Amino acid sequence: MHTQLPADTNAQNRHLSAGRAQTSTTTIKRHSLTTRLWHWVNFITLIILLMSGLQIFNAHPALYWGEQSSFSQPFLAIHARKGADGSARGVVQLAGHEIVTTGVLGLSNSNGRLRERGFSEWATLPGPQWLSMGRNWHFLAAWIFGPSIVAYLLYTLISRRRRRLIFPTQAQWREIPTTLIDHARLRFHHVADYNGIQKLTYILVLFGLLPAMVLSGLAMSPTMNAAWPWITELFGGRQSARTIHFICAFSLVGFFIVHIALVLVSGVFNNLRSMITGRYRIQVSSHDETEKGHG
Repeated sequence: MHTQLPADTNAQNRHLSAGRAQTSTTTIKRHSLTTRLWHWVNFITLIILLMSGLQIFNAHPALYWGEQSSFSQPFLAIHARKGADGSARGVVQLAGHEIVTTGVLGLSNSNGRLRERGFSEWATLPGPQWLSMGRNWHFLAAWIFGPSIVAYLLYTLISRRRRRLIFPTQAQWREIPTTLIDHARLRFHHVADYNGIQKLTYILVLFGLLPAMVLSGLAMSPTMNAAWPWITELFGGRQSARTIHFICAFSLVGFFIVHIALVLVSGVFNNLRSMITGRYRIQVSSHDETEKGHG
């Protein structure tokens, strides 16, 4: 038995069918094997650098500015002190302000007892206070990470294909306000190229934060200071370099948090697959397919 739908229903169904026909998905090769290896090696080395760096910082959990530390007026300090009731508490002093951080910073649990230390055992490598081993881990990861970053930046500047992938086009510059609104609404467009916001963020990290972190780390080395004192002078002294190194490290932590959050909300499987196998599923329109067929 055949039942004829009302005219407006038929029109609506044709409209929906047309809408479904307008978009489809396809899988592309987004990341080369070299890019994927570089990504995961740096992911591991940055975790080691962060955790071992916190171990080193715990040896003197305070930051200063200038050529030498005054010790009496740190820019930032993490320590423990006795409160008005006589009990110990962990505190963070930042630019004259004090924040109680017992259990997290300054005073944290170690083998069932509260002990004074800048960062907790779970955040440092190794866990217990062991400065020499922390330095060994830090330098091992640094000598893998540093040359890798230099090589990648040089390749990006030399390769036309890499420049096209990293630097925004004029159209992407114009679309940045729209992209911001879409991100705020958790609307993500899975396309072959990165959007303007992604590219600007990568430029800031690749050509700003990472070189500043590497150079400020070199500026703290007595050997590098003797060989190339201009590096230390560039940062206004070893204490200033140490502070900038710390700020860059936690700026990268902020970047990772936002990066991981966006990976989770924009499609975990698709994003992880692209960085493991290189394959990435994108949305394509029938108009694009038609143009490709006539190309």
